Amino acid sequence: METLAMHISNGIIDGPVAAIFAALALAVLTFCVLRGRRDLDDRLAPMAGLVAAFIFAVQMLNFPIFTAGVSGHLLGGALAALLVGPWVGTLCVAVVLVVQALVFGDGGVAMLGLNITNMAIIGTAAAYLLIALLLRALPRTNAGLAVTAFVAALVSVVVASQGFVLEYWLGGTTDLGGNLAGLAGTMAGFHVLIGIGEGLITATTVVTVAKVRPDLVYALRALRKPAAPAPAVPVPGGAR
Repeated sequence: METLAMHISNGIIDGPVAAIFAALALAVLTFCVLRGRRDLDDRLAPMAGLVAAFIFAVQMLNFPIFTAGVSGHLLGGALAALLVGPWVGTLCVAVVLVVQALVFGDGGVAMLGLNITNMAIIGTAAAYLLIALLLRALPRTNAGLAVTAFVAALVSVVVASQGFVLEYWLGGTTDLGGNLAGLAGTMAGFHVLIGIGEGLITATTVVTVAKVRPDLVYALRALRKPAAPAPAVPVPGGAR
């Protein structure tokens, strides 16, 4: 099961492909730093630290998938996108992954670019795209926010898992005998179950924050529906 882990260990993907994705991850994170600076204010800056700390803590807790004999944990892309936005959210998840790799050995250091690409970049981007669509379609209630958070988290986990499949196709060190579709199906199946757990955690956390301080939920501020234009008021006697 080590070859199916979202935290890719050293040696699973060959060096050239790992180097390419490390360069890609660095370029995207640099853009996120530049773009995220525009969003930082007195609400978002402390919230980013809290989100990174929360994701780090919850990622240390695994929940078992009894039907598969494996376990999963929060990836955090959807949670970060909802609370601090896609740019700062990507950076939050990336920081967590760097600390995990360097301090706890969770994921190979040589594979750090791959892990950041999958979980911080692909996961957060997929989540925010769904969030942007769902928040415009669903009612702005706690129930609508919960559905948005759950669906975005579930889908983002599955999409991130397919990033690994692409990377393995490009530079996997073990020959699958042409059974790439089997790997994709296995990854998707396991990560649907992991995504359900992630969706429940994300929905519960975001709705709890929204009930107390809705202004701290980035997605509710940034993706609010445009206000209807005010009706024109006729001026007696014409305008001067």
